Amino acid sequence: MDIIKYDVYRGPNLGVYITVNDSIGLVPMGFAKTKSDKLAEYLKVEIHNTAVANTRLIGALSVMNNKGILLPTTAYQNEYDYLKKETDLQVGVLDTKFNALGNVICANDKGAVVSPWLSKQDCQTISDVLGVEVIQKRIAGFNQTGVVLVANATGAVIHPEADEEDMKVIANVLGVKIEQCSINNGIPYVSSGVLANNHCIVVGSLTTGPEIMMLTRAFLN
Repeated sequence: MDIIKYDVYRGPNLGVYITVNDSIGLVPMGFAKTKSDKLAEYLKVEIHNTAVANTRLIGALSVMNNKGILLPTTAYQNEYDYLKKETDLQVGVLDTKFNALGNVICANDKGAVVSPWLSKQDCQTISDVLGVEVIQKRIAGFNQTGVVLVANATGAVIHPEADEEDMKVIANVLGVKIEQCSINNGIPYVSSGVLANNHCIVVGSLTTGPEIMMLTRAFLN
């Protein structure tokens, strides 16, 4: 598995615009084919061009693992229908006022760590659609759990100020090894600059050598 630098719209915040699992990658409408082809090659995925809530912010507004995808209530019916038709995923809608689902949920195929802001009913929906155990936890003082945590099946990176005890709990729920890390030269909001599946890790173009080392410890060793 490689760690590869990449940029989106001439910036390093690729996690805001794109979401991936082991077989598909969702990228915005109009995304350059040359960029899509490279992403497909790196991550070994089939690329689908779509939108969420008629925006390009697919990574920020949705959550996906290999079993399902969650959309916010602001998603359009045609977006829901497209994903239902074109993928083998269970497609669900999370009825919460926190529409940026990618900011409040981190999930892999074993577990999900979600914001304390979400209700128990929200947690049940997440569990049903993604097929995972769900826990609610703040990370480094943040309720926006999905912003400060990224995981695949074997590893995860978390906000540099995350508590050791919290990291143990999260590692157990997700079934992964976990490392504190920043991205894009010191940004602690790791999900903004990381795309992780079980084939490859793609990171923002400003990610430094020491950050690559921490990503390597988390995902590759």
